[in-house]
Order: sequence, then structure tokens, then C-alpha cells
Amino acid sequence: MLSQHYNQIYAICLRLTNNEADGQDAAQEALIAVAKGIPRFTGKSKFSTWVYRVATNTALSELRRRSRRPIVGLPEREDVERFAGGNNKTGDPAGVVVDRLQLHKALVELPEAFRAAVVLRDVVGFSYEEIGEILKIPLGTVRSRIARGRAGLAKAIYPQ
Repeated sequence: MLSQHYNQIYAICLRLTNNEADGQDAAQEALIAVAKGIPRFTGKSKFSTWVYRVATNTALSELRRRSRRPIVGLPEREDVERFAGGNNKTGDPAGVVVDRLQLHKALVELPEAFRAAVVLRDVVGFSYEEIGEILKIPLGTVRSRIARGRAGLAKAIYPQ
């Protein structure tokens, strides 16, 4: 039953931790937490919503645990553009790589609360209501965090 949720759990954990190894660890920890916590599941929300809340909380806990460890970042924009051959105005595959790397770097730089909301909405595709349930925040806060997160992404990708 949990295997059908693994891809979404891993996607959440990977995007929130920004590290493949940490994402895998967080996903495994989330699965263990879900398995141990099933007796406490009350049915007040959908099972999948509860599972993704556990995954999100596990990934955010992993971020807090590693906050004192140095994080190896992506190359600076100039280095990426020099390596990949510029931006994606021409539609070439190298430009697509640059665009994805810029988005990835910008996502990493967002504050944790905004990143979680944006990842849950724009990467995983949850509704605002589901995000509110997962993060245990009011609907207005969900909307605000997504808007501010998207604005932060736009500012990081298209500085003026």
C-alpha cells in the first residue's frame, strides 16, 4: 500500500532537502514513520494527505538536522552558462539545462516555509487545501507562502 506513494514521498523529500542522499534518507524515514504511525491515523484527512504530511515533516526535520553541515552548492550562473553555452532563448538543449539549474538554485535559496509550499503546489501538484492540511497552516497562509515563494523564485531567476 505504501509503495504506491513512494514516488511522491521521494519527490517531496528530494525537493525539500535538495540532496539526493538526504532525499532518499528522508523518504525512507518517512516510510518508517508512516508504518509506525498507522495506528494513530484517525481518518480526519485522506490517508495520502497524512502520508505526505509525514514526508514533508520528515524532510524539514532532515533540513534542520543538517543546517550546521556545509552544503555544496550548484555552480554560479556564469560558470553554468559558460559550460552549457548560454541561455534557452534559442531553445537548444543546453539552454534547458541552464534554465533547470537556475530554477533549482533559486528553489534552494528560498526560505524553508516558502520552499515547502511551492514544492507541494508546483512540483507535486497538491491543492491549496491539501497543502494547508499537510503543513498545518490556514488557507490564507498557504496562498501567501506560495505567492511569496514564486516571487522569490522570479527575483532569483530574473534579477533586475
